[in-house]
Amino acid sequence: MRLAFMGSPAFSVPALRALHEAGHEIAMVYAQPPRPAGRGQRETPCPVHQAALELGLPVRTPARVRRDEAEHEAFAALDLDAAVVVAYGLILPRPMLEAPRRGCLNIHASLLPRWRGAAPIHAAVLAGDAETGITIMRMDEGLDTGPMLLREAVPIGPRDTTVQVHDRLSEMGARLILRALDEDPPAVPQPAEGATYAPKLGKEDGRLDWREPALTLDRRVRAMTPWPGAYTSLGGEALRVLEAEPATGREAAPGTVLDDALLVACGGGTALRLTRVQRAGRAAMDAAAFLRGTAIPPGTVLG
Repeated sequence: MRLAFMGSPAFSVPALRALHEAGHEIAMVYAQPPRPAGRGQRETPCPVHQAALELGLPVRTPARVRRDEAEHEAFAALDLDAAVVVAYGLILPRPMLEAPRRGCLNIHASLLPRWRGAAPIHAAVLAGDAETGITIMRMDEGLDTGPMLLREAVPIGPRDTTVQVHDRLSEMGARLILRALDEDPPAVPQPAEGATYAPKLGKEDGRLDWREPALTLDRRVRAMTPWPGAYTSLGGEALRVLEAEPATGREAAPGTVLDDALLVACGGGTALRLTRVQRAGRAAMDAAAFLRGTAIPPGTVLG
């Protein structure tokens, strides 16, 4: 089939490679524009852009498309059978949604209608969902509201992080989009019940509120790894919490360090043991190594 591919982050790359390897004609790849990155803040193409260049595929990187009629016309001129959209990052207007003969097919990282929106994997881990999955959806003008073509579930393990679930879903999405294009399954409307929303995340979403139970905080650490990152404060300085696990606690003010191995009191008499941490500008290290260089005696209160 003659396709456009629209995506930006690393999550989207396996689908691009799978479509290329399957022999589909990718007439154009759309990706977010290069942005400053790294210590030198050099303009750097996003992962999809880099992968497209490696594959010898043409790339467009418009900063916006919603009201740009020239972009609409350029897209229509591609004469597409379909467009595959995976975490592109820009909202497509009606003229672009309707231009391909089979429409714009989205690989969405949840079991719709649960977790529509920008951060479905984080949301599923944070909520303690037992499973998540991939939905292949024909896009409409709503926010992840279009009819479904394929759905497949995968369990979320009790210690899974967003990174682990992300990688499984990325490969699953690549496999399912090939099926959707080959089989052209009938579109099924999303159920009216059970819709939830996963908004775009910011740094503040990683803050640990020690008044919450340890199980909730454990999920936040796993959900926010690696970005935006879970954190607390130690002496007014940010302390990232990279790994932690619930442990037996005792009644104490939330945030109080209970022993000499970073066991922290949480809400409801529970406790969370911090097992891997990182200070700003320093290397990540396990708790034992960290405590050899930083004294945090019992009774210290984390903010």
